Amino acid sequence: MDDAILLNIEAGHVQPATRPSPGYFEHIKKVNDIFYDQIKISDQKAAYIFTFMLAFLVTSSEGRSVFTWTRYSTGTPEGIIFSGLLAISSMAAVISAIMVILPRQVSVSTSMFWGAWTKHKSDFSAAAARDDAAYLFNQYVDNADVLSQIARGKYRWVTYAFRSLMVTVLSYVLLLVSV
Repeated sequence: MDDAILLNIEAGHVQPATRPSPGYFEHIKKVNDIFYDQIKISDQKAAYIFTFMLAFLVTSSEGRSVFTWTRYSTGTPEGIIFSGLLAISSMAAVISAIMVILPRQVSVSTSMFWGAWTKHKSDFSAAAARDDAAYLFNQYVDNADVLSQIARGKYRWVTYAFRSLMVTVLSYVLLLVSV
């Protein structure tokens, strides 16, 4: 292990007296950038799914009709099953896409989150006054943990939204074939 960096195994932080080498700083900055990009990509995927589902439900008479009582009271057994499947999967896709973009609550924060800046401003100022590179490094490490947690949650919902979208498309095709 590099002597320039001593890790406190329990806390996962660089000890304050050490200065992380530039290679470690660059790596943890890149990790933060990649995680942040992954969060943006998950939001974009959710927006595409939401837009597609909204357009489908607004423009498709078959899509809209699965939400009417007459569809189920007068339909054929297979038409009722496929209509129900289409209604449930389309709503699941829309709700899952919305869940991706909802703001996240995490238990920790860093000075890199605008909502917690006032909480971290004095610590940041004190670290800057003593030229504490370990503080900056630890903020990047902690922020990577936060971004990772947010990305995992978002991608779980993206996965649900994509699966629901696939079931929606399949049930729509089966409904059209059965009618």
